[in-house]
Amino acid sequence: MTVLTPRPTTADLVRGVVVAVLAVVQVLVSAVGGAGIGEVARSYDTPLLAAGWTFSVWGLIYLGFLLAAGFALLPGQQGRAIHRRVGWWLAVSAVLNPLWILAFSQRWVVTAELLLIGLVVVLGVAYRRLARERADGWVERLAFRLPVAIYLGWSAVALVLGLMTAGVAVGVPADGAVPQTGAILLLVVLTAGALSVIGSTCGFAGFAAAVVWGLAGIAGNDRPVAVTVVVIVAAVVVGLQAVRRTARSVEPVRLALG
Repeated sequence: MTVLTPRPTTADLVRGVVVAVLAVVQVLVSAVGGAGIGEVARSYDTPLLAAGWTFSVWGLIYLGFLLAAGFALLPGQQGRAIHRRVGWWLAVSAVLNPLWILAFSQRWVVTAELLLIGLVVVLGVAYRRLARERADGWVERLAFRLPVAIYLGWSAVALVLGLMTAGVAVGVPADGAVPQTGAILLLVVLTAGALSVIGSTCGFAGFAAAVVWGLAGIAGNDRPVAVTVVVIVAAVVVGLQAVRRTARSVEPVRLALG
């Protein structure tokens, strides 16, 4: 599929440069302040605490964001309508992420959670706008759309983890029936949201994979039995639904990757 690209304007170039610069800032802030994220998270031993290896996905996310920013800066991409529709949303996400890192590393957990909510909303808008139209080939699918989908999927999981952490930070017990019940309810909401995205959008493969990854990290971290069972069921349901919908489509690539 060939897309006729309008001549890029100065505004297009500015937008692309801003996103690229902020993508680099994300990496730098993560390198400086991101190391403390795991330590802070482990200090709040909630029923939804994920294993340490789960958070390695951030490296993939930052790499993907850099790739997406570089792709959008290519001469043939700058003037495309799709970048005009999502570019500034991605720029906002690249502001919210470093702020979240700084807030969480300073144990401003509630503030960090509010920033994370904003991040999920912003990424959700960008993802939805991308899902509405077909990608212009494999490079766009892998270099631009897939990174956004992965970022949204993991951020949705991180939002749920953060809600439990914020609860403990303000005085909710970290163990017992009440937090376990809350954890299960949050998992149900996350699963329902993931199934809705998979069932109603195109380009969901990265999103689904990131959600399953996050759920696997919780299941692999020796959580309470009831929570672990629900997490495993949720991961299987999300994964199977993604595979099932893709397999039944007459355009599986379009459906899964945009």
